[in-house]
Amino acid sequence: KTPGRGPWGGHPSWHSSPPRAGWQMPEWDMEMLISGRPGCAAQQARAQPLPWSFLDAGGDTCPLSSRAACWLSQAPCCVAQGERDAGKGLEMRKLVLSGFLASEEIYINQLEALLLPMKPLKATATTSQPVLTLQQIETIFYKIQDIYEIHKEFYDSLCPKVQQWDSNVTMGHLFQKLASQLGVYKAFVDNYKIALETAEKCSQSNYQFQKISEVSRAGRWVAADASSLPTALLYKPIDRVTRSTLVLHDLLKHTPADHPDYPLLQDALRISQNFLSSINEDIDPRRTAVTTPKGETRQLVKDGFLVELSEGSRKLRHVFLFTDVLLCAKLKKTAVGKHQQYDCKWYVPLADLVFPSPEESEHCPQVHVIPDHELEDMKMKISAIKSEVQKEKANKGQSRAIERLKKKMFENEFWLLLNSPAIPFRIHNRNGKSYLFLLSSDYERSEWREAIQKLQKKGKFGAFVLSSVELQVLTGSCFKLRTVHNIPVTSNKDDDESPGLYGFLHVIVHSAKGFKQSANLYCTLEVDSFGYFVSKAKTRVFRDTTEPQWNEEFEIELEGSQSLRILCYEKCYDKTKLNKDNNEIVDKIMGKGQIQLDPQAVQTKNWHMDVIEMNGIKVEFSMKFTSRDMSLKRTPSKKQTGVFGVKISVVTKRERSKVPYIVRQCIEEVEKRGIEEVGIYRISGVATDIQALKAVFDANNKDILVMLSDMDINAIAGTLKLYFRELPEPLLTDRLYPAFMEGIALSDPAAKENCMMHLLRSLPDPNLITFLFLLEHLKRVAEKEPINKMSLHNLATVFGPTLLRPSEGESKGHLTLASDIWSHDVMAQVQVLLYYLQHPPISFTELKRNTLYFSTDV
Repeated sequence: KTPGRGPWGGHPSWHSSPPRAGWQMPEWDMEMLISGRPGCAAQQARAQPLPWSFLDAGGDTCPLSSRAACWLSQAPCCVAQGERDAGKGLEMRKLVLSGFLASEEIYINQLEALLLPMKPLKATATTSQPVLTLQQIETIFYKIQDIYEIHKEFYDSLCPKVQQWDSNVTMGHLFQKLASQLGVYKAFVDNYKIALETAEKCSQSNYQFQKISEVSRAGRWVAADASSLPTALLYKPIDRVTRSTLVLHDLLKHTPADHPDYPLLQDALRISQNFLSSINEDIDPRRTAVTTPKGETRQLVKDGFLVELSEGSRKLRHVFLFTDVLLCAKLKKTAVGKHQQYDCKWYVPLADLVFPSPEESEHCPQVHVIPDHELEDMKMKISAIKSEVQKEKANKGQSRAIERLKKKMFENEFWLLLNSPAIPFRIHNRNGKSYLFLLSSDYERSEWREAIQKLQKKGKFGAFVLSSVELQVLTGSCFKLRTVHNIPVTSNKDDDESPGLYGFLHVIVHSAKGFKQSANLYCTLEVDSFGYFVSKAKTRVFRDTTEPQWNEEFEIELEGSQSLRILCYEKCYDKTKLNKDNNEIVDKIMGKGQIQLDPQAVQTKNWHMDVIEMNGIKVEFSMKFTSRDMSLKRTPSKKQTGVFGVKISVVTKRERSKVPYIVRQCIEEVEKRGIEEVGIYRISGVATDIQALKAVFDANNKDILVMLSDMDINAIAGTLKLYFRELPEPLLTDRLYPAFMEGIALSDPAAKENCMMHLLRSLPDPNLITFLFLLEHLKRVAEKEPINKMSLHNLATVFGPTLLRPSEGESKGHLTLASDIWSHDVMAQVQVLLYYLQHPPISFTELKRNTLYFSTDV
């Protein structure tokens, strides 16, 4: 008997509603079902172990069914060729169908399992001691038998077509027929709620019915949760329609428009989508947009949008600083055509306003920080929508479609603006009330604090209370006096405004002068991205000096950026001032300044030197810009004796190693002392240190280990990234790049699993072994996410393009707009790596063993 075989075996189709623990088909029933059904390899399964494992939401694995193994063994190696012709599309269709049939068999087993108790229950219904009445049985099992028969017929018709696959096979009519029978599902869905309620009531009130829900698990009989039978299995038919719709999408994608199946599949998809939308009640509520305002009588000094943490949730507020009062307002919702007004949420007279120090603000609410991967996901969505808008404009698309896209982009950017800030800015009223704003930029926090303190110093006003009429007049004037009119999102920009720079800004922070006394000094660099500023780099601390000489180089990624800010800090080593909150910055800002990034000035090959003056301090720096398409180039090294820019197969052969020495050493060092470093692999190392390490590895210098142990850990992490970035061909190869892009786009989990594992097998051994070695390392880094803030998604964002981006010859066809490249290619590259990072451990020997199995005829 195949170990672990069971009707639901942890199949990925259960991602939306995994079965409750407890309800599983008894092993003997399952064997009866499988051995009793005619199939292409049911008996063979007992004779040999199956190679393929699927993963369910709970992390358990189970072998793929014998039939699925049979189909998959015949799945062609088409994806390895990366050719975009009609034959390739037809073979991709088989790949999709293979995975779908595997899950279809499991689904039929689930339906059989659901029907199993029905027969004994019906038998007792006519006796003197019925477990359930006939009506209760009809309600709980309503339409299950019909659904089972529909899918059994579909499965039995489709299975031989996939087994005897050739270019003339047609199966669109089968999907069309399946879609036309969705009326049975509609009846099931309409009855679904009452079926659940009936089953749960019966479980709670009827001990015998509860006993029927008992299951065999690991050889022991345990009582199922009262609701596990209906919840786990009655949900399956609803989930199945969604699954079938995804498969139809995939099939259409790989079916030529002139193929006889194409119109039939289109029709089936249309029917399925209409059905899904008719039962979908979870439509996202529309987001309400807020637009901006200003002040009166008293002079308005400053205004802008800030995120307030109010009653545990983030609210976008328009904050107005007048000469004697700070007012926090929200734009009122008004009917169309009505005059817009502000609603005052609170105000604090400046005479009563104080800034609590971190140690005094423990009563303030804890800041809930949104995980980085959610923010990165949203940035990718925004970039994708921007690309769609550009395409619509280029194709002179309908203005209504463009407006719809812009609206969606605004909603996503608004979410990002609300959820990104994490630096606390606390304000306290002497009379007892405290308020908490969250900002994304320490520069901005400093501006607000300085503006308030300046007014407090010169202010001759005392404390006061505004009457309701005075408050109404002051709030009413905000709309008229505001200087910031729009929420700072890029979708609010006019078409003729500069879109900003996309690419990499190289900045060398040289030195600073003008400090009156010695201090421990460092700088941070901020750039604007998606409408708000973020800190991107930080120099080392130069101790006890009035003239720090940093001479550190950083590479900063720009995403529609227009400005660069430099902040100069004095490092605080007083432990009593250090707050537990990671986002609290207690170091003193000595000076700050910003410059506009003029595309004409920065887009030269030469370094451009500049000075920022701040509070009598001068910071010298140089910068140059590399556009994204230029930075995508991989240049093979002319000198083949080193390791950088040399093919990985050449390096491993020369070293007689399975994984290049540079990869092993850098990973070992990071795991030894950098795995808990905040932002490891995300924070830039000093460019000069990275270049020094590169030279040592290229020369195979005997002092490598000594140098590594002394080097800043971010420089070592940067050297590893640089090594993969400078490979003449990406680690996952140019040849397989188109196939990786197609594989990750598949919607059906079984087909995707099949394709993605097959692609790994197709890699040359040095590439595969090195990739698996790196994969396990990155998983270990992500295990420390609570400390290092690097999630799997963050790591995929950093390494995905580095490991997949095609070399110059391969990428020529892909290059269009810079933002286009970012939104499509990079998104897919990140998703490919994330797929493997989220996958259970992948063994080289297992993969190779499966290659043998797959190449054997069954």
